[in-house]
Amino acid sequence: MPSKLPRHVAVIMDGNGRWARRRGLPRIRGHAEGVKAAERAIETAKEFGIPYLTLYAFSTENWKRPKEEVEFLMELLREYLRENLERFKREGIRVRFIGRRDRIPRRTLEWMERVERETENCNAVTVFVAVDYGGRDEIVRAANRALEAGERFFTEEVLRRYLDLPPEVPDPDLLIRTAGERRISNFLLWYLAYTELYFTEVLWPDFDREEFLKALEDYSRRKRKFGGLAEDEEETD
Repeated sequence: MPSKLPRHVAVIMDGNGRWARRRGLPRIRGHAEGVKAAERAIETAKEFGIPYLTLYAFSTENWKRPKEEVEFLMELLREYLRENLERFKREGIRVRFIGRRDRIPRRTLEWMERVERETENCNAVTVFVAVDYGGRDEIVRAANRALEAGERFFTEEVLRRYLDLPPEVPDPDLLIRTAGERRISNFLLWYLAYTELYFTEVLWPDFDREEFLKALEDYSRRKRKFGGLAEDEEETD
């Protein structure tokens, strides 16, 4: 087991389409395999006692994809939630969603809200699923909510209360991005100020426990400074 574990891991699950294309399969098959990889990530987080996992499932920009693909993704999410709700409760998996909700199809949204309600008391791991999510959009929505609540002056603490992730949830310690891309793609912009970044060439459907463990081992070797000095530097200076 890694000597130092993160409390909160965020994941940009990239590479479903490329995985399918390399096998001569339709893109939707890649997304279906990506769901299996997400399940493995949740199980690994549970295994290592990581309390928070945030998965980037659908961005505010993903609406630009072909209509058929978007409809498939929304239905895939609905079916996954419907089929796994009882397992979530049995295994202590709390599921919450971040992002906009005004554009989500009603049938999918109903299951999102039901799963949130019925897993509210689960405490083995909390999984935040980002759906119709964009980091800039989140900050704008938070500012508007703060204004509607009567806030007149903004500090980091004030604005934080109106963001999508609850204030008690720590910022991600580790961000994993698969498929070789090295950017954060408008994900969790507010929260990533001091997050450690880990990039892997592995496509998301191939991301398994072993690959997750590699990321955790890499994280355990990092010296996090948060703008100051690492502990060993303080001892020697």
